[in-house]
Amino acid sequence: PGARPPPALVHRCPSRGSRAVPLRVTRRSYVEPPEGRSCGSGETLSSALAPSGVMATGTDGGVPPARPLNAAMSTMPTTIFEVMARLAVKHQSVNLGQGFPDDEGPESMKVAAGSALLEFHNQYPPLLGLPELRKAVAAHSEREQGIPVDWESEVLITVGATEGIAACFMGLLNPGDEVVVFDPCYDSYAGMAKMAGAKIVPVRLRLPDLSVPADELASAFSERTKLVLVNTPHNPTGKVFTEQELSMVASLCEAYDAVCLCDEVYEHLVFPGAAHVSPRALPRMRCRSIRLGSAGKTFSFTAWKVGWVTGPAALLAPIVKAHQFLVFTIPSNLQRAVAMGLDSERQFYSGLGASLQRKRLLLEPKLRQLGFDTVATHGAYFIVADARRFLREAETDDEFAQRLTVEAGVTVIPVSGFYIGPDPPKHLVRFCYCKDDAKLHAACQRLEAYLHKLDTKQP
Repeated sequence: PGARPPPALVHRCPSRGSRAVPLRVTRRSYVEPPEGRSCGSGETLSSALAPSGVMATGTDGGVPPARPLNAAMSTMPTTIFEVMARLAVKHQSVNLGQGFPDDEGPESMKVAAGSALLEFHNQYPPLLGLPELRKAVAAHSEREQGIPVDWESEVLITVGATEGIAACFMGLLNPGDEVVVFDPCYDSYAGMAKMAGAKIVPVRLRLPDLSVPADELASAFSERTKLVLVNTPHNPTGKVFTEQELSMVASLCEAYDAVCLCDEVYEHLVFPGAAHVSPRALPRMRCRSIRLGSAGKTFSFTAWKVGWVTGPAALLAPIVKAHQFLVFTIPSNLQRAVAMGLDSERQFYSGLGASLQRKRLLLEPKLRQLGFDTVATHGAYFIVADARRFLREAETDDEFAQRLTVEAGVTVIPVSGFYIGPDPPKHLVRFCYCKDDAKLHAACQRLEAYLHKLDTKQP
């Protein structure tokens, strides 16, 4: 209320040729949630924090269509990352929510990306990706995981791993197919499955150690199972799946003739003493597995959005078709820079695990001193913490995360927003530690100042 309306826009209506039609636009303002209302995830979040749209009210702007829009997309909530990021900006909090690192990757790759704009042409590169990057991805696969890949027929370059997930779901699934995933999971999986007309079958990782429940995993498979999605190291928890757990998955894939989609974007973010094992490296799994990789995670350049998909040519073919109609191709200068990085910057990505372990060891003991119980994991960017000691009566993780942002000045992510199955735990929050040391220290100082003022529950 009271805000100045934006200036009039000019809309060129297709039905009127190129004649300019004046259009006045009124943008609805954000709506703050009432006091006490949840502001963590789902419908409440999108309605409370997302702008409700733009309305055409001009003299000749026409009437908005009344027919229903896409049912899958229209009913999806605003992602929890976006919601908490907005709160963090609004309240100028220390943001330990979204998983991107403060430290960036090799300077040599930035120089290569910039130089490539001037040294090479800037027209459409090949559909599958530049040959030099596909060769580099194939070499990286064999060098790091012992998985040979034919760079000409078994490598696809994508707009980050998330576009790779979308292309895999579109290319491999039919309506009615079932996809087994481990719960909690990266929120993109459910949305992609819904768009493909497939059904997600969640298998909940068992707390407190996030182990895979063998009986529940076996029960999740059926003759309708087309795909099982394994994300290791795991988002949102940081769990590194053991070879024994992956072997269970492999056996079920063989028994039910299912494809294993291996989301391995955090493959180099594993602490010393632990080991990343690709399901595709297991016996008899190469012919029925697709791997996803990410330059954003491997080189700490998340804005570049360069990913890759590797797998047998027969499985990759329909994925390439989906990619063709989604985006077609990827900026060529970034492809060249990533190719150079995979070939020449192994020292950088092979050191990520130790670097991140140091940061976890900076944050985790302080969280435990404050009264959080933490889940022991061995990779990625995340600490999952039990906040029950600090929850008010009937308070959820959504509401606690909002309260920490507003009152303590520290933003975390409520873990319930990552669960697909019913009745998710409502006492877990996620801290992201791939941040500057100064930011981690500041967050701990703010948490200590805030939490020690509160009446806490007895353990």
